[in-house]
Amino acid sequence: MKEQKQIFIRKARLEDAGKLLEIYRPYVEKTAISFECQVPSLEEFSGRMSRTLKKYPYLVAEREGKIVGYACAGPFVGRAAYDWSAEVTIYVGEDERKTGVGRKLYGCLEEILRNQNITNLYACIGMPPEEEDEYLTRNSADFHAHMGYRMVGEFQKCGYKFGRWYSMVWMEKIIGPHVEKPSPLIPFGEL
Repeated sequence: MKEQKQIFIRKARLEDAGKLLEIYRPYVEKTAISFECQVPSLEEFSGRMSRTLKKYPYLVAEREGKIVGYACAGPFVGRAAYDWSAEVTIYVGEDERKTGVGRKLYGCLEEILRNQNITNLYACIGMPPEEEDEYLTRNSADFHAHMGYRMVGEFQKCGYKFGRWYSMVWMEKIIGPHVEKPSPLIPFGEL
């Protein structure tokens, strides 16, 4: 593990989009961690951030003033009955893996989501079909399991990238009680 320097977590700002896109770029271009095959434009990426921030948290991690990772939540399926569930996503810089950034980002994200009255978290994760390869390992699923997520479903060979088929799994973490009359979701901007 790298030497730990202070990691600061804050709300993402639209002006961060360029730096976040640069963190995301290698995941699209070099891995099957993202099933996107083209890096989105800065305009598209900024639009995604803006739409997310209307209701859900979008967080960045900084170390010594440099953005080193980000995590966000979004709707799970998008229908009203799912308001207490959210899909989560995390990306850290290539040289930031196994430094504690991911753990800290997810810890802050979960605390905010709990305060929003979210109870269920879901992560959609690419998986190699049989053995790991140069584009995809099981590291993301292992990270989520380490963070308390459990496997709840697998779609076999549903994504095609780099001339091969990859599977996708859903992992789930329950972070709040399932009460008879849950309080409504509190939008991120109202916390």
